[in-house]
Amino acid sequence: MKRLLQLKKWIYKQLNAITPGAIAIKGAAKGLFIGTSIIFLIFAIHAIQTMGDSTLMLLQLAILIGTVLSVYLGLWVLKKLARIPKILQVALLITTPLLLLSLSEELVYWLWAVIILATAGAAIAVLTSKGFRQKTIIKKIITLLGGVLAITGCTLAILGLSPKGFDMKPIANAAALSSDNIAPINAPSPSLNGNYKVQTLTYGSGTDKHRPEYGEEATIITNTIDGIPFLDNWEGMSGWYRERFWGFDARELPVNGRVWYPEGEGPFPLALIVHGNHSMHDFSDEGYAYLGELMASRGFIFASVDQNFINSSWSDIPEGLDEENDARAWILLEHLKAWHEWNEDTESSFYKKINTTQIALLGHSRGGEAVAHAALLNKLSHYPDDATIAMDYNYNINTIIAIAPVDGQYEPGNTRTSLKDINYFVMHGAQDGDVSSYVGSKQYERITFSDSTDYIKSGLYIQGANHGQFNTSWGANDAGLAVTPFLNNKQLLPKKDQEEIAKVYISAFLETTLKNHREYLPLFIDARKGREWLPETIYLNQYEDSSFDAIATFDEDFDVVTTVDTTTTILTENLSVWREQEIALKWGEKGSRAAYIGWSYDNIDEETTLPDSIVANYSFVFKKPLSTKDSSKVFTFSLAESTESTNPKSGGKWINDEDNNINKEPLPTNNIANNSQQTTEDSIDDSEDTALPEEPIDFTVIMEDTAGNTASMCLSDFSALQKEIGVRVWKSQFIEEETLSENVFQTYYFPLEDFHDRNKALDVKGIVSISFVFDNTSEGVIILDNVGFMKRL
Repeated sequence: MKRLLQLKKWIYKQLNAITPGAIAIKGAAKGLFIGTSIIFLIFAIHAIQTMGDSTLMLLQLAILIGTVLSVYLGLWVLKKLARIPKILQVALLITTPLLLLSLSEELVYWLWAVIILATAGAAIAVLTSKGFRQKTIIKKIITLLGGVLAITGCTLAILGLSPKGFDMKPIANAAALSSDNIAPINAPSPSLNGNYKVQTLTYGSGTDKHRPEYGEEATIITNTIDGIPFLDNWEGMSGWYRERFWGFDARELPVNGRVWYPEGEGPFPLALIVHGNHSMHDFSDEGYAYLGELMASRGFIFASVDQNFINSSWSDIPEGLDEENDARAWILLEHLKAWHEWNEDTESSFYKKINTTQIALLGHSRGGEAVAHAALLNKLSHYPDDATIAMDYNYNINTIIAIAPVDGQYEPGNTRTSLKDINYFVMHGAQDGDVSSYVGSKQYERITFSDSTDYIKSGLYIQGANHGQFNTSWGANDAGLAVTPFLNNKQLLPKKDQEEIAKVYISAFLETTLKNHREYLPLFIDARKGREWLPETIYLNQYEDSSFDAIATFDEDFDVVTTVDTTTTILTENLSVWREQEIALKWGEKGSRAAYIGWSYDNIDEETTLPDSIVANYSFVFKKPLSTKDSSKVFTFSLAESTESTNPKSGGKWINDEDNNINKEPLPTNNIANNSQQTTEDSIDDSEDTALPEEPIDFTVIMEDTAGNTASMCLSDFSALQKEIGVRVWKSQFIEEETLSENVFQTYYFPLEDFHDRNKALDVKGIVSISFVFDNTSEGVIILDNVGFMKRL
């Protein structure tokens, strides 16, 4: 010990010998100041000479002054912070990361907890101290007030976290306002059980340490597979713990699954579903039994694929499996390989019972992205990220279904997955607290069809649906490690309702695409067609099939007057907003452009009839009549609302300064002659949570033929335009007054026959123009995409 102390003294002595003294430090500071001043002066002179503008000196002077002031302000703040007692500094430094981790990383919760806990601790310490009786009256009052503050704060926190959530301003269901115009599908609900008796079994590699159904109790024993080429970071602490927990490593991944299948000879279509990322300790593959039992009763072999062993674990901190969705896709293909082998194995219980020409892949969350990658890899001869790895699958995957998927977690060759000639369905909930953006609509845009094929793609956006309730193991908690009370679940659909929506739509899509039951097709363009089967909420449907013949997709070029066909021109009148741009989502861009079209009649009294001369319109004019169309076709387009300003040139640079103080009356938002309700565009104000919902946008669609005959229909003859669905997933958003929404489209569907019924003189084989005339709502901005014709459903 004595020698250690001597060594310590010697080290300090040597350090002191080489440590700069006060004179050297002062000189270093002067050197920095003088040298930097010279360099900055040279830069400033050069900049003024280059720009040729001496006023630039003012900017440079402002930069200099601002830098100096910022430094002194920062030093002042640090000095004040240094006055905080050391024990409190240590407490803040230790508790801050722990509180943030425990409180969903919400700063507002952290600040609340710090104030309340510190105040409570201070009050208790003073009140229980021996010298409290000798304190002055003022200090006693302050202590008691601190205690009251702490109790009040705790009470408010309990009151805020105890309820399921809080009310928001109601949103009008635009489609429901016109539901009487829509006849429901005349068929039994696809969510009803079929006539087949359901059997179940499990298959597995026999190595699972935690689930005997994949171990010694598995009905079918499968071979393990080597996942090394597709998995990164199965190493270190993360890899060590995974191997200890599961009993295998990345070279011996199991092929595990739960199967629901119909009794009978078959052959039956095959559908595999795969879960997404979740805690690997909370097994996810069990959560789709409600779908498996339904589909098996309707004549499908349905299997839930186990991939829990590549899900998240606490051992992944700080680094674990990364961008593993290619592995999830490849594992799915290996499952299909096993199923094809069983179909040819005379000893297998599935011998010749599988219709290998009718296969569907379903996925949830990361699994929803993985099924698209699986469909891509299925057609490739080599793995795109390492072509030394050969692939030879080529199974008949006809259909993929994505439930609240992610997008871009894996990018083959650093590119998003695009697919051609495959049926695709994506569904997403507005109340999703995990994947909070409708990013499955990006993959929807990357699905294309060849001519003379018969494929469909469809999307469904559901008000009130969350991420977890599509899987019965996940449930209402989208908060991950955080506790459910932090979530605002007041607008959340009941669990059974969300499951029923999934059953209706997933069953209908599989029946349609794998069994050709076309009676369910209209459900994918209009949820009201299934209103007798579906829970009441707002649904937004997107739909396109291989018969779609586009007039304009707005991805053609940057010219706002051109379309996909050089013989078609876009003409407009009296618009206040007109541009084409990429469609924005909460998480990045959608990967598709659209037309943004706005109008505003801010100078027209609400009781005054709108003069024809100022009515805004947006028209497609055809140099050659649309002679290829007939009354069996349908005019279709997709619309979403934009909450941007309807009159962006009413302020700022567009008007003189003296005009800025002009008072204007608030604008009516629905039918110009009959309504005086005021528009609210940005976020939902808590003070208006009980206010009446805003009226949705409506306008007129007019077709004109070569003889000048016209026929018109209101948008609301199908459905008025749905207002954006604003959501608050977290209770903290009520404190911050933050309401989130994004551009979600509804596909509109107008049979040409309906226009002809409005005016029998209209020649639907000779249409020369189609116009959107904005005459029913005093202001609005719409986002228009995918205008064209398709065959009637």
